[in-house]
Amino acid sequence: MSTPESDIHATIARLFVHPVKSCAGVELTEGRLVETGLDLDRAWMVVDAEGRFVSQRELPRMVLVQPRIKALEVVLRAPGMLALHMGLNEVEKPARATVWRDTVDCWDMGDVAGQWFSDFLGQPGLRLVRFDPEVRRLASRTWTGELEAPVEFADGFPLLVASTASLRELNEKLQAAGHAPVGMERFRPNLVLDGLEAQDEDRLAELRIASRDGEVVLRPVKPCPRCPIPNVDPATGTTSPEVMDMLGTYRANPVVDGAIAFGMNCVIVRGAGHRLRVGDAVAGDWKFD
Repeated sequence: MSTPESDIHATIARLFVHPVKSCAGVELTEGRLVETGLDLDRAWMVVDAEGRFVSQRELPRMVLVQPRIKALEVVLRAPGMLALHMGLNEVEKPARATVWRDTVDCWDMGDVAGQWFSDFLGQPGLRLVRFDPEVRRLASRTWTGELEAPVEFADGFPLLVASTASLRELNEKLQAAGHAPVGMERFRPNLVLDGLEAQDEDRLAELRIASRDGEVVLRPVKPCPRCPIPNVDPATGTTSPEVMDMLGTYRANPVVDGAIAFGMNCVIVRGAGHRLRVGDAVAGDWKFD
């Protein structure tokens, strides 16, 4: 662990967006920060016939859906399927969808998109919906305090931050137990920081990123409790328990009632509209309780 007197000198090592909730992420060299997080992150979501979201928790093959962001469209590809092309500004009809405890107005992407997901995932009646930018869905004020932190279809917060050191620590433990190392993609972060020590992201009160457009200030507010999704292999869509089993040996966090945590959920204090880039310098302050 870094000492309290140490300056934090980190950099952004990787950037990810996940355009369709619970499908594969897209790694970026730069991305625009908007008030809900990185632009297009969790902008679309797959829902069942009742309008409730589905995820890798019950449909692990979702990880095999690979989005690609182009100038005017997002293209989805999956094994054995023709590519699905979706215009960035195209929707078909109003809809309602539920993500966790929130039911929001949104936009249905039409029968072709719904059938595409139903066919690939083997579940009839699925639909693809797009978040309505006129809707204001807020992260829990229990954690954000005085800040209003809007989100789209993310589980709860605008950004998830993890570190290369925390993943390295996990992989050292996995390999010592005879398991293969895993990639950061399993944890679905938006920002991956290099230059911290393992789990230092848990202990930061504030992050200040020196983007070329101006300073971005993020506040870590809640450790990220982990469901079984990190057990899903992004290359195959198969599930095995060793990742969460190993994290369970050392990452139970009392702040989230003993849940297994990896990474920190963050809100945006300042800097929406700026572009973040791999290599941007990150400074910060330690949190003292």
